[in-house]
Amino acid sequence: VQLQASGGGLVQAGGSLRLSCAASGATLDYYAIGWFRQAPGKEREGISCITYIGDRTYYADSVKGRFTISRDSAKNTVYLQMNSLKPEDTAVYYCAADLFGNYSGSYYFAYGMDYWGKGTLVTVSS
Repeated sequence: VQLQASGGGLVQAGGSLRLSCAASGATLDYYAIGWFRQAPGKEREGISCITYIGDRTYYADSVKGRFTISRDSAKNTVYLQMNSLKPEDTAVYYCAADLFGNYSGSYYFAYGMDYWGKGTLVTVSS
C-alpha cells in the first residue's frame, strides 16, 4: 500500500486544519491507520489511530479533545481534523497503516505501523 498525507500548511494558533491520508494499491478499510508527527529535534510521536475492527479510535493526551480521526470508505481516505491548534503542534505529520490491525493506541504509538507515507508539514504560528 502506498500512502500519501496531505493538507498541511501554515495556520495561526487556535486555527484548524484537516489532514488527509489517501492510499493507492489498497483499500484502507482493511487497515488500521495511524497519525504520527515529528517535530524538529524531537522523537516521533504517535497521536491518533483508528483500528480495522470496529473503527476504535485512540488519541495521545497531547491532542485529546482537539483532534479527531475519521475514515471515509467511499473516498478511501482517513482524515485527521485538527482544531485549537497550538504552536507545539508544529511538526511533520505522517500517516501509517497496519493490515488488519487491531492493537491499542498505546501499542501503535510505541511501535509504529508497517507502512508509512511521506509526511506533510504543519506549522502553527503564535
